[in-house]
Amino acid sequence: MNTSRQYELVYILDPDTTDEAGSELATMVQDIVSRFGGALENTENWGRRKLAYEIGRFKDGQYVLHLINGSGEMVKELDRRLRVTDAVIRHLVVRVDEALRIATRTTDRRLSRSRRRRVARGLPPDAQPSSSGPRDDDDKRSRSDKDEED
Repeated sequence: MNTSRQYELVYILDPDTTDEAGSELATMVQDIVSRFGGALENTENWGRRKLAYEIGRFKDGQYVLHLINGSGEMVKELDRRLRVTDAVIRHLVVRVDEALRIATRTTDRRLSRSRRRRVARGLPPDAQPSSSGPRDDDDKRSRSDKDEED
């Protein structure tokens, strides 16, 4: 079963790691992803940040995030390679495609429910954006009713 899934890979580098070593590690990740037929969609370098708790002797580290499409075998290889790399303090791989699929399905259900309700009320299925702003018909009616009462 070689299905492509979407993953987020976050790793924390030793704060003393040079930019050159960080870019070499990012290149290593890119090579592994391409070797397994995956795609590296996005890479974000979050920079040096303080850790939530001390890991070993480190109190801060350089955070890097990769958004990857690929197989489970690719993730196993990335996990193995990052585990033995000395510059990496911690790493975490999370599958995010399931959460995105659920969010998309929920949005679609809400949209279809909204359309059904609008049609049942005799309105067009999609809400039309109003360019004139809020309607003041109710305010005018209530003012005229108040004037008649006085």
